[in-house]
Amino acid sequence: MRVLRQSDAAALAEAYVRNHDHLAPWEPARPAEYFTQAWQAGDIAARLRAQSRGEGVAFGLFTGSELVGRFNLAGIVRGPFQSANLGYWVDGAYAGRGLASAAVQAIVEFARDELRLHRIEAGTLPHNVGSQRVLLKAGFQQIGIAPRYLRIAGSWQDHHLFQVILHD
Repeated sequence: MRVLRQSDAAALAEAYVRNHDHLAPWEPARPAEYFTQAWQAGDIAARLRAQSRGEGVAFGLFTGSELVGRFNLAGIVRGPFQSANLGYWVDGAYAGRGLASAAVQAIVEFARDELRLHRIEAGTLPHNVGSQRVLLKAGFQQIGIAPRYLRIAGSWQDHHLFQVILHD
């Protein structure tokens, strides 16, 4: 796993095309252009600009040159909050192998040790038990339910909210 680079746009677009059906129930509805190298290049560029401002970090999980997962620390807020949101997915062909758990644990350590954050929040759909297990393994605790939290797969859906506190 490493920070995404501009040169990863083709691999990211290929991963989204390959995982279209796998990700559709868990993500916002996407326009056709989203699955292109050009769209992904623009998204990576925006995330790199956000990273330079200290607002987020986008990671890719690779096996060789093939991108098999994406992990985003986004919405980093400093000041008294020192917090970020975590979103992620793993390629359907690699799901259930512990990759997401290992990656989220590494991101928690990175956020604590390198970014010096106090807290990370993540949300899952109530029926996404696999993602909830990933978060619990990484030390997250469920803190509540957010009704109609995100527009996923074309409709506003409730989410279970989780957090991990990184510093006492």
